[in-house]
Amino acid sequence: MRRASTLLTEPFVADEYIERLAWRTPGGGSRGGAEAFDPKRLLEEFVNHIQELQVMDERIQRKVEKLEQHCQKEAKEFAKKVQELQKSNQVAFQHFQELDEHISYVATKVCHLGDQLEGVNTPRQRAVEAQKLMKYFNEFLDGELKSDVFTNSEKIKEAADIIQKLHLIAQELPFDRFSEVKSKIASKYHDLELQLIQEFTNAQRRGEISRMREVAAVLLHFKGYSHCVDVYIKQCQEGAYLRIDIFEDTANLCQRVNKQVGDIFSSPETVLAKLIQNIFEIKLQSYVKDQLEEHRKSDAEQYLKNLYELYTRTTNLSSKLMEFNLGTDKQTFLSKLIKSIFISYLENYIEVEIGYLKSRSSMILQRYYDSKNHQKRSISTGGIQDLKERIRQRTNLSLGPSIDTHGETFLSQDVVVNLLQETKQAFERCHRLSDPSDLPKNAFRIFSMLVEFLCIEHIDYALETGLAGIPSPDSKSANLYFLDVVHQANTIFHLFDKQFNDHLMPLISSSPKLSECLQKKKDIIEQMEMKLDVGIDRTLNCMIGQMKHILTAEQKKTDFKPEDENSVVIQYTNACVKVCGYVRKQVEKIRNSMDGKNVDTVLMELGVRFHRLIYEHLQQYSYSCMGGMLAICDVAEYRKCAKDFKIPLVLQLFDTLHALCNLLVVAPDNLKQVCSGEQLANLDKNILHSFVQLRADYRSARLARHFS
Repeated sequence: MRRASTLLTEPFVADEYIERLAWRTPGGGSRGGAEAFDPKRLLEEFVNHIQELQVMDERIQRKVEKLEQHCQKEAKEFAKKVQELQKSNQVAFQHFQELDEHISYVATKVCHLGDQLEGVNTPRQRAVEAQKLMKYFNEFLDGELKSDVFTNSEKIKEAADIIQKLHLIAQELPFDRFSEVKSKIASKYHDLELQLIQEFTNAQRRGEISRMREVAAVLLHFKGYSHCVDVYIKQCQEGAYLRIDIFEDTANLCQRVNKQVGDIFSSPETVLAKLIQNIFEIKLQSYVKDQLEEHRKSDAEQYLKNLYELYTRTTNLSSKLMEFNLGTDKQTFLSKLIKSIFISYLENYIEVEIGYLKSRSSMILQRYYDSKNHQKRSISTGGIQDLKERIRQRTNLSLGPSIDTHGETFLSQDVVVNLLQETKQAFERCHRLSDPSDLPKNAFRIFSMLVEFLCIEHIDYALETGLAGIPSPDSKSANLYFLDVVHQANTIFHLFDKQFNDHLMPLISSSPKLSECLQKKKDIIEQMEMKLDVGIDRTLNCMIGQMKHILTAEQKKTDFKPEDENSVVIQYTNACVKVCGYVRKQVEKIRNSMDGKNVDTVLMELGVRFHRLIYEHLQQYSYSCMGGMLAICDVAEYRKCAKDFKIPLVLQLFDTLHALCNLLVVAPDNLKQVCSGEQLANLDKNILHSFVQLRADYRSARLARHFS
């Protein structure tokens, strides 16, 4: 039974409990091995334990039944108690309703009685007050003020209330009969008003907020209340502007007054608004005028910088003041104050901006050309120039003297950065200072200045000068600097485009000026790209001219038809070496000067012209067997050079040319088979025939019969 009782104190797990029981039973566990195991003893222990558990179950069951009976008894008693409480609650609620009705009845009677008393008392009070006013009026009428309220300075509040009422009454009296008394009342009215304002001033100096509030409340009904507000505003500003930063001082002053003004005046938002108006119209307006008028006519750059900074700081101050209660439409109120200060400067802002930008840009360019000791040429325009340009594009003729630029591109990133920086600042000022309705128009004018000085006066001039500096294809000069112009122009175009997107687009994105700006940008870029294309085309012609000059000077007829066939060393000719060296340098220069697809386009054009030059050059000679082998070696070297282009078409052209050169050395009997090979099968028969005609044995071997 003791072991079974542990079921009530420990968490019960059946498997563990049986294991523990078997382990405790002698001969029932694994101790002692298989020989010590006694199943009968274990069975006996299990039977005895089951009996103990049954007894224990019966005892617990009896206890559960007893507890259930006890719960049922308590539930019945609790239900009975709840019913009794509900009855008591109903009785109390009825008593409460009766009491509420009685209270309402009494309250109605009291209100009625109060109304009757008030109806009797109000006329009586008015009569008493009228009697007092008549008494005080008689004192003014007699010309002698005897009442304590007028002679005692501590009762100034009561005196103010009385004199204010007498002043209103005096306004209704006829002037001819009561002129003297009206004058005396008015005089006393003004004296008290001045005393109250002086008292308010003294209290403000002492920092007595409660006294200021009392005096302001009395003055509220006087005509001089606005003067009281003026005095408060004036004294608030005394000692508030001790630092150089007037905007920070203004913000701190308004912050301090905002905390205080509600404890003094009944309409604090009006007083605070009047303070801000006073500061803007006097302090700020005077400060802005001093800062701007100093440079308005003498220094446009400093004037624009000051105008931008002052306007920005004023609008930032306005944003801080928006946190305060200034009445219903504080946004309009503050906007009008700002406009009143800056309107005379903003009306002609864009004219000053354009004038400064024009002179500044012109100075930047002139300073650059002066540093190069260069006198800028005038680029002629009109019908004759347009005609020359069209002829030059179609014929690639120079149409004018070539100018030696001594390797100078006349493009400067420093100049470009300075122009873009000036324009960027102009866009920022334009965004801040322009009226929203004029913003797109003003931004377009600034953009037009950028186009004029950066694109036309600088880039376009450099392109025209570069074009004029390109030598003719027949020239022996190899100084081709136009690719440097191309490289720098590409860089400048990227900077120009970035500023267009970053600084101009946000200003015009939602206006009709957007399409106008995009079209202007497109036109100027197309115009410059056209000149770049012409310059690149002429530069390529010059490169081909240099190669032709090398071939003419270095290639000899005996290279391909030597007098002594046995003395020929099969390698490649000197002309081939020099041409390939020149071509590799030009390919590298093109890669360094251009980017993107432009590199492949230009290299493909150069490769095609290079192939045509070599093709036509080879057809000028007659080839012996050893000469043909040497030509094949030359073309193999040209093909290796063509691989540097990394253009499939160019490599394919030289592969075909190499196959054509094989016709110069192939045995006559195999000629037809070679012509029908993979690389030559698609070529025109006349081309194949023309190459075979270059063989020295063309007539003797009767090779023409293969093409008849």
